[in-house]
Parts: sequence; C-alpha cells; structure tokens
Amino acid sequence: MWYDRFCQNDFENYLKNGKVLVIYGPRRVGKTSLVRKFTDSFNGRIFTGAGEDAVLKEVMNSGNIASIKSAFSGYEIVFIDEAQMIPDVGTALKIMVDHIPEIKIIATGSSSFDLSGKLGEPLTGRMKTMLLFPLSMSEISKNTGGMEILQNLENYLIYGTYPEVLTSVNNEEKQKYLIDLKNSYLLKDILTLENIRNADKLIDLLRLIAFQIGFEVSLNELGRQLGMSKNSVEKYLDLLEKTFVIKKVRGFSRNLRKEISKNSRYYFLDNGIRNAVINNFSPLNLRNDEGMLWENFLFIERVKKQSYAGRCPNYYFWRTYDGKEIDMIEEKDGVLCGFEFKWGNKKVKPPQLWKETYPESTYQIISKENFLEFIL
Repeated sequence: MWYDRFCQNDFENYLKNGKVLVIYGPRRVGKTSLVRKFTDSFNGRIFTGAGEDAVLKEVMNSGNIASIKSAFSGYEIVFIDEAQMIPDVGTALKIMVDHIPEIKIIATGSSSFDLSGKLGEPLTGRMKTMLLFPLSMSEISKNTGGMEILQNLENYLIYGTYPEVLTSVNNEEKQKYLIDLKNSYLLKDILTLENIRNADKLIDLLRLIAFQIGFEVSLNELGRQLGMSKNSVEKYLDLLEKTFVIKKVRGFSRNLRKEISKNSRYYFLDNGIRNAVINNFSPLNLRNDEGMLWENFLFIERVKKQSYAGRCPNYYFWRTYDGKEIDMIEEKDGVLCGFEFKWGNKKVKPPQLWKETYPESTYQIISKENFLEFIL
C-alpha cells in the first residue's frame, strides 16, 4: 500500500528554476520513493543518480564548469539521491544552477549535519529545503480516515510510522524491520561520515535517553554511566539529532529564578525506533512506560504537523525547581501555548505560577479524548 505524502499532489510546485530542492530526513522514510513517484509521471528528460556512483562523483567533484555543463545540459530535472556521499556537492550544484538555469534540481540526503554543511554556503539563496519525517498522522488520516488512527493507536505507539512498518503484514515483520533498521541504518551516517567507531556507546547512550523521555537529561550523569566525558556525550547527542534520530528540547524561561532552563529533554523521531533501541515491543497493558510513549508520540506528531503546514514555532518544556511543569511549550511571535500530555483520565490545572507569569498564554490538556485535533 502506498501512502500519499503531504506534498505529493503539488510536488512540482516545490521545484523552481535556479533553485535546488533539498529533501532531508531520516533514512528509510520514503525520500527516494517520493521523488520517484513524481519522476515516474513526468514526461520530460530526467537524470537520476546516486551519490555513491563513481562516475557521478567524478563529474561533480571536478569543479570544471564545461564538464558539468556538458554532462547535465538537456535535462529538465536532475535528481541526485543520497547527495551527502559526494564530497563537494554544494559547489557542483551551484555551477549547475548558475550555468544551466533552465533545469530543476532535486537532492536528497539523510544526514543534515553533513549535507547542510556542504550545501549551506555554496547554495545561499539558491536552495529550498523540505524535511520528510516518518509518516504523520495527518498523512495517514488523509489516506485512511481518522477512525484508522483511533483503531490502531496502540500500534503507532509501539511500532511507529515508518512506511515499511505500516505496510508489514504482522507484528513479527514490524519488529524484524525495526531491529534491522536500528542495526543497519540508524547510525550509518555518524559511523561512516564522522569516523566514529564505537557504535555500542551510541546505542547505550540512546538506550539511556529512551528511558528518560519527559525528563531532563544530565550530561554529567550520562557520562558517568557510560564512562565518557561530558563533552563526548554532548557531541554524540548533537550528532544523533543531526542524523534525525532524536530531537532536543530546551527548558523555557524568561529569567525567573524558579524556572529551569539549562537542562534539555530528548524525544525520538519515531516511537518504533525508540522501542527497537530498548528491544521492547510488548503491548501497552504489559508496559510501565505508556506515558513516555504517549508523550513522545504527541510531541513528534505535533512537530510534523507544524512543519508540514509551514509553521515553525520554537519548542520548549517548562519546569520549576519545585516540580511544577508543562510538557510542551510552543512560542511563535511572542505568543505562548502550553500543552500537558495525559495518557490517563487524571484532570490537572495549569500551574498557578505559569498563569501569573504568562497571563496572555494558553494552556490545554491533550488526552485520548482530544488528541486528534492537536495533531491533524
């Protein structure tokens, strides 16, 4: 089964002459399939190449305007998959944009820290970016309807929403795919491109993070548990975020002495990956971490929704030293919206200090009763 992606029906509108469309995202979320779905229906001349292709690398790394121009002139669309594998891809794409202005260019990449570094300066003003996540509830709803989400909520919380997970025929297949994804692809960019050899340390770090969803993370404590320096832990966490495994969220504060702002929380971009890291795919009634799964699910689905809608709020959590907290804060143009995630039926009121300090803000509890309107 194919799930239509958020941009699929108007994909051509994202392509502009004189611009490179760069599609980022985790490995195996469907970047290549999305582009091929479009190119398969396109009637013009298209070049499709992969970043690991030796001939393509040679041409693009030459820096020779005449060679690059002669190789790519005549195509209406040039599609380069896994572009981060080409060492000087940004300079080559700049030459193509500047000297073959009639073509449209698409480049995909699973490694933002590497690809953005190579593209950022050469393609200033010449690049449009798109971040593709694992399938969102909005995309699933458009394909199957809201009832599909309600009926399969437990599956999404446990197995996540990678395309191949959603099309697997049974839970055993889903588990095998996620374990293989963790072992074969999850850390590939970091280990290959950053020359980090100790994959076990990265997995151990992710495992510790997986058990602290919704809680502030102490870099010093992580370092002690892993036998690593604080700086190494910080570096690894940064790389894991830049390869779309986790997302860092800071504490919100406007310099109130009672507010915690120096620590951070981390969320996984997919619940299935989180559960693969800890090797636990048990049903919810046999777990004690359903609250973490619910919070991770809601947080990331909200990020997907806002990203695909073209809205880019800042995301925070809010907590005071005496334990008052709000799970998610969205801040946009000075407007604050607070959201508290509740898996059970317990009713809570907004913290009095929050209301007193930010009287113009909003506050909402997100539960199983109203979560669809929050993420769709």
